Order: sequence, then C-alpha cells, then structure tokens
Amino acid sequence: MTIIEEAPSATAVPRVRRAGDLVVKYGFLVVTAGLFAYFSISEPTFRSGSTLLDVLRYVSVAAILGLGVTLTMAVGGLDMSVGAVAGLAVSVAAQTMVVHNQIGVIAVLAVLGVGAAAGLVNAVLVVLLRVPDMLATLGTMFAISGLKLVMVDGQSISPGMTLPDGSTAPGKFTSGFLSIDRGSVLGVPNSVLIFAVLTLAAWVLLARTRWGRVLYAIGANREAARLAGVRVGRYRALAYVLSALLAATGGLILAARIGQGDVSAGNSQLLEAVAVALVGTSVLGRGRPNVWGTALGAVLIGIVSSGLTIAGLPYYTQDVVEGVVLILALVCSFTLSEGRRS
Repeated sequence: MTIIEEAPSATAVPRVRRAGDLVVKYGFLVVTAGLFAYFSISEPTFRSGSTLLDVLRYVSVAAILGLGVTLTMAVGGLDMSVGAVAGLAVSVAAQTMVVHNQIGVIAVLAVLGVGAAAGLVNAVLVVLLRVPDMLATLGTMFAISGLKLVMVDGQSISPGMTLPDGSTAPGKFTSGFLSIDRGSVLGVPNSVLIFAVLTLAAWVLLARTRWGRVLYAIGANREAARLAGVRVGRYRALAYVLSALLAATGGLILAARIGQGDVSAGNSQLLEAVAVALVGTSVLGRGRPNVWGTALGAVLIGIVSSGLTIAGLPYYTQDVVEGVVLILALVCSFTLSEGRRS
C-alpha cells in the first residue's frame, strides 16, 4: 500500500509566516506586558504607582547610557566607555563640590565638559587614527577608570573627609544638585523626567532629522555613504561625543543618587547600558538600534529586577533572569527575523 504524504496547503505556509512575523514584531512587547501582569498579580506591592515610578527611576541611568550606545550602534560602532565616563562624572562632581567647595551648577558644567572631552578622545581614536570602535573605546574605558582613581587617590569622596594634606574637605553636595535625582515635579522624579526628555530628543534626532538618516546610512554601509558625499568621519565623531555626553548626564544622576564620590560608581553600568541597547533592537522586529526600543528594554530590565526584588529572590538570580531575557530578545531580533527573510 502506497502512502501519499499531503503537502502543506497553500494557505498554511503564509499563516505560519504571519505567525512568525507577529512573534518577531510583538514578542518583546508581549513578554514585557506578561511580566508586568505576573508581578502585578503575584506581588500587590508592585501595583502601586510609587513602585512603578521607582522602577523608572532605577533604570534611568542605564537607559540614558543605553541611548548613547544606541547612537554609536547606529553608525556601526559600539561605545564601551560609557560606564567609565559615568563613573568619572561621579568623581568629578564630588571633587568639584566637596573638595573645591563649588556650587552645583559648576559641578554640572565640569561633568559635561569632561564628558565632551572623553567623547572627543574616542572620536579621534576611531575617526582620525582609525582604531576599531570597540577596541578604541575599550582602551579609553580602562584609561578613564584609572584616571578616576588617580584623581581621587583611590578613595571615595564624601563631605567632611580628611584630605591628603590633613585638612578637612570644606564642601558638600548641594541640595540643588541632589535634586537631580531626589527631587520631583508633580510626584514624578526628576531623573525620570530627564530620561523621558533625552529619549524624546534622541528619537527626534534619529527618526525625524536628516542627521539621523545619515547616521543609519553610515551604519548600514559606510562606503556607500561616503561615495554619496556624506562626511562619514564627522557623523561618527558626533555619535561618540553625544554618547559620552549622555554617559556624563547619567553620571550626574548617579552622583545625586548616592550623594558621594564612590570610586566604584559606574562599574556595573556598561553591561546594563549595552544590554538595554541590544534588547531594544528586537522591539517591533526592527532588527536595528532604535531609541524607543532602548527605552523599553530598560523598562523591561527594571520590571524584572524590581519584581524579583519584591518577590524576595536572592540578588544573584537577577543576573540569570536578565541574561535569559536578553538572549530571548536577541533570538527574536536576529535568528527569527533572519529566518523569515530567507
């Protein structure tokens, strides 16, 4: 007896393909909504408005640094120095106010100036000296981390500390500076508002201006962009300077949050910033760096971390879960999306 296998119907394949498209496009949003719903049901504390604002406040630093990473990914690079720049910003802010007894505005200007300088160094290495992006910024990451320790003699800076010459530090973190993170407007923390404004500004830059379209074009094909008359070097330099400025801004929030010049500040920010930027590539199946994806990636990681903390799970489980979420998001972004294009 001959067995004849039925071929898939003409409508079966398109249906499977459409289902795959939906997974790639909306899978990230479904996972985020599902995790939010799960923690809201299982942990009543998670449902409170204050907890949600705390989640956004918690992820604001990593999200802002992730925006900088997103800009460099748009031009085909990757800024590995954002965490070190944020840590340096914390030390510079503390040094300015605590050791040199300056006001908060001076500290903010000093931090942004240092951030711009770090971005220019990265730009020179990547554009003029033609060092590969990742290697160049990895080098500046180590250099900046060492400079931060040298600048503060390897110790954290806090009000009332004894300086190397035996005197007492004359200054302190001003209330205005601390309000960068601890203050609020209509109940919304200032750090969350800064995060929202910078996200909107970065989206306008990348999605609604010629500069943004050029940045994406460079990332897609640098040589084609050059042959089209684009000054590729200038745009790549712009991406790295903006990335460092965003990292310095994140450092300002971090300094206001901890209220001292902690020498270890910023050490963990690089991994989180890169994670949210990479996770963001899977949002809506775009498969490329995008601002809203980065912001949503930060929110997802914040939901996971806060939910696990409220549930009482050990802190080390958070890294495992965040890693699994990152892997799943990247599979949706690259593996599944490549499969549907083939």
